[in-house]
Amino acid sequence: MPEAPLPTHCDVLVIGAGPAGSACAQTLARAGLDVLLVDQHHFPRDKVCGDGLIPDSHAALKRLGVFDEVASLAQPVQHVRCVGPRGGQVDVPGHLSVLPRKVLDHVLVRAAQRAGARLLTPLRFEAPLVEGERVVGARFRALDRAEGGSEGGTHEISARWVVLATGAVPQGLTAAGLCERHTPSGVALRGYVHCPAMVGQITQLQIVWHKRLRGGYGWIFPAPGGVFNIGAGLTGSHRVEQGKGRKRELNLRQMFDAFCEVHAPAGELMRQGTLQGEIKGAPLRCSLRGARWSRPGLLVAGEAAGTTYAFTGEGIGKAMESGMLAAEALLHERDAPDAAVQQRHEAALHALQPKFDLYDLASRVNEHPWLADLVIWRARRSSRILRRMTGVLEETQNPGRLFTVAGLRKLMFE
Repeated sequence: MPEAPLPTHCDVLVIGAGPAGSACAQTLARAGLDVLLVDQHHFPRDKVCGDGLIPDSHAALKRLGVFDEVASLAQPVQHVRCVGPRGGQVDVPGHLSVLPRKVLDHVLVRAAQRAGARLLTPLRFEAPLVEGERVVGARFRALDRAEGGSEGGTHEISARWVVLATGAVPQGLTAAGLCERHTPSGVALRGYVHCPAMVGQITQLQIVWHKRLRGGYGWIFPAPGGVFNIGAGLTGSHRVEQGKGRKRELNLRQMFDAFCEVHAPAGELMRQGTLQGEIKGAPLRCSLRGARWSRPGLLVAGEAAGTTYAFTGEGIGKAMESGMLAAEALLHERDAPDAAVQQRHEAALHALQPKFDLYDLASRVNEHPWLADLVIWRARRSSRILRRMTGVLEETQNPGRLFTVAGLRKLMFE
């Protein structure tokens, strides 16, 4: 049978079917709008990520009505294990879970479709359609829908509004005229290792700081089915180190290998387990910086807007939240001028900025790993400090206060 013709118009065109795009599409479709959700990949598809779901992710999943489905598929976790350079460790309680993004994103896409959004894949965003200064749709490059890779012709879709949720890569932002910084805020490298023998040994989200991982950290997260997500992340990756009088680019694979050397469970996991697929890298856009958030006819959501925390690299929850904020701006100001919609969306993101700034402050532990030793040492001796660390996970405590001069003084003497 011949394929159905591609649609050419809709109320809202959402570009990118990750957590932000799917959350936005579902919210809009539930309200009765005609929504097209477009992605360059068929689903399910892989996505490089740590796969950890912390409390803000759980809250967003509940708002979207998919928490129970995700919980039935995910690996529940009770603690984050923080490991310092000298080997000290503390387990921070929290409501946590792990689910590979290939599964999570497909759950979210299906929920958007059930709400009435139409999914269109694989189309690659090339440029916005504009009338004067206003975005009125987008032009895509059609990929071969049977082969999932070869390029076809272009296809244009007109829309009353466009939501750009294309993730950390800068191409979509650049095409839309909204990219302010092409270099990423951070980079991460992760692999999946199948190792049933270590299921009972690694039961926490393990995060490791060490002088050989300076600028970032390593992690091991237990996923369902005896699989572990192992990786290393580097914040401020656009920076370089000075070496022998000349600049030297940071090598993330060397950092990953160093993690496996300094953290015994990581080395054991790589020796005993079976690597599933390749070890893959991806950029991060953090701290709500590096891009403009709107222009007439277009809103930006998710990691394209920088919704990843610099300290932890966690961004799934805030991506979903930002997608829902974009949808709420469009629904609340449905018949309003463009400026009112833009103002509401940008005001909602600005309201989140102080929290991101605090996580920026807390990320100094990545540059100065000895701070992790200090916090871990005190947390092992003070239930109050341990509760404060749990509060950071739950977003009820300010993470930056631990690393100010006043915070360190209080840490030492309270």
